[in-house]
Amino acid sequence: MRRKDREMSKEFGIEVIDKSSYGILSINDENNEPYGIPLSIVRDGNNLYFHSALNGKKVTAFEKNSVVSIAFVGQVKVPENFTPEELAEIAKDKYSTGTLISKVFTTEYESAVAKGKIKLVEDEEERVKALKLVCEKYTPTKMDFFNLAIESGLKLVNIYKIEIDEITAKRKKYDIHGEEMKWGRME
Repeated sequence: MRRKDREMSKEFGIEVIDKSSYGILSINDENNEPYGIPLSIVRDGNNLYFHSALNGKKVTAFEKNSVVSIAFVGQVKVPENFTPEELAEIAKDKYSTGTLISKVFTTEYESAVAKGKIKLVEDEEERVKALKLVCEKYTPTKMDFFNLAIESGLKLVNIYKIEIDEITAKRKKYDIHGEEMKWGRME
C-alpha cells in the first residue's frame, strides 16, 4: 500500500466488508484478460459467499483461475472542512493552493480489499447456509419465505466461497477540526 498513513487494521477492513452493499470481484478470465463484476457478497468468519448462475463468463473464469481479489467501498463523502467565508480567505492567498487540493477538493472514503481462493460449494448444507446469510443481509424482511424459495431455487444457482487469505483496508477521514486522521486514528 503506497499511502501507509491511511492504512487501517484488518478489523476495520472486516467492518467495511460487512457494511458494504456489494463487492467488486476481479479475476483474470479464460483469455487471461482482466474481468471485474459487482456481486452481493456476505461474510461468515473468514469466508465470503455469493451466488451465481450455473454457467457464464465468471463460472468459466473461476474454473480456469481460483485466485481472486474483491474490493469493497464503505462510506464516501466530500468533507466540509471550511465555511464559505474561510474558503474566500484561503482563495485570497495564492500560496494556499495546497490547502485547496488536500482539504477542499478531496473525498473522505473507506475501503477494503480481500484476496483469496474461490471454491464452488457443493455441500448442500453449506449451500443453504450461504444463501440464507445472503438473504438475511439483502432481504431480511422476506425470510418467512426463504424455505419455500430454497426448495425450488437451490438447484438453479451455484454458490461460491472465497477463503480470505489477506485483507487490506484504507481510509481518508477528517476530524472536527479539519485535520486528517492518519495512522489508524479513530477520533
